[in-house]
Amino acid sequence: MPNTKSAERRMRGSARKNLHNRSIASNLRRVEKEFRAVVAAGKKDEAVKLLPGVHSAYDKAVKSGVVKRPTANRKKSRLALTLAAKPAAAKK
Repeated sequence: MPNTKSAERRMRGSARKNLHNRSIASNLRRVEKEFRAVVAAGKKDEAVKLLPGVHSAYDKAVKSGVVKRPTANRKKSRLALTLAAKPAAAKK
C-alpha cells in the first residue's frame, strides 16, 4: 500500500498505463500471429496485404513506448524476409 497521497496517485496512473501498454502488446502479438499464419498457409497475396498493417502496429507500439525502435525494426525486417522467402501460390 502507498504511504503518501502522491504515491496513491502514482499507483493509479501506473495501473492505467500498464493496462494501455498491455492492450497494445496484445494487439501486436495478435497481428503478428495472424500474419505468420497466413504466410504459413501459403497465401502470399493475402500476406502482402497484411504486412503494412503489421508494420503500422509496430510503429504505433514504438510511438507509445511499448516496444523500442530497434526491436520493432528488426521484427518488421524479419517478417518482410519471411514473406519474401515464400514462393507465390500456384494459380489454378
